[in-house]
Amino acid sequence: MRHYQVGNVMTTSPATVSPDTPLKDVAEILVRGRIGVVPVLTAQGQVAGVVAEGDLLRKEQLQRDPDGRRSRRLPRRARSGIAPAATAADLMDRDPATALAGTSVAEAARLMDRHQSRFLLVTGADGKLLGVVTARDLLRVFLRPDEAIRQQVYQDVLLGYLGTNPVLVHVGVTDGVVRLTGEVERKTMLAAVLPAVRAVDGVIDVEAQLSYAIDDTRLPHTADVGS
Repeated sequence: MRHYQVGNVMTTSPATVSPDTPLKDVAEILVRGRIGVVPVLTAQGQVAGVVAEGDLLRKEQLQRDPDGRRSRRLPRRARSGIAPAATAADLMDRDPATALAGTSVAEAARLMDRHQSRFLLVTGADGKLLGVVTARDLLRVFLRPDEAIRQQVYQDVLLGYLGTNPVLVHVGVTDGVVRLTGEVERKTMLAAVLPAVRAVDGVIDVEAQLSYAIDDTRLPHTADVGS
């Protein structure tokens, strides 16, 4: 079944900086672009790290209150490194969460949760930056038009996955909620249809009132051989 991938929803050609970019310039990019992170690239275009707005806020906090209670939540080594930081290289996270463009949106969400991050840097196999995807970008799958969802249910689920006659099933979609009525070919398809439809990108919920033509849960009676 086709699924949205990170490459479908990422921001391409994001604003980037080099390791020696002054933090004042990094802050200006974050504010003017209304973005939360700025990737840091080497001269060869590979990802060296990332500076997030939270990193700059922590630096500002440490400069104003270097020995305060809030600052002590960070390890002493971190406090000593953040406060005097002057360039992107001084402040950047050198091991940011990354994903390939072919990563599914569902897997990207799992990666964000695993890394406790609100973004992923999208890279090619060569380590070069292709784009940035945020948690908000991943929500775009829920904005798919109802007609696009309906067509995918017909093509990928009913015809492609179940192999039943799609003409006998009516698929209605309203605001991402799918409603199925009609008849599938075999009884065992009933248990498979709901999970398959829920797996379609953009589906919020599924309701079904389906009958079946053949009860394939009952094995045909076979007479004893040689009796």
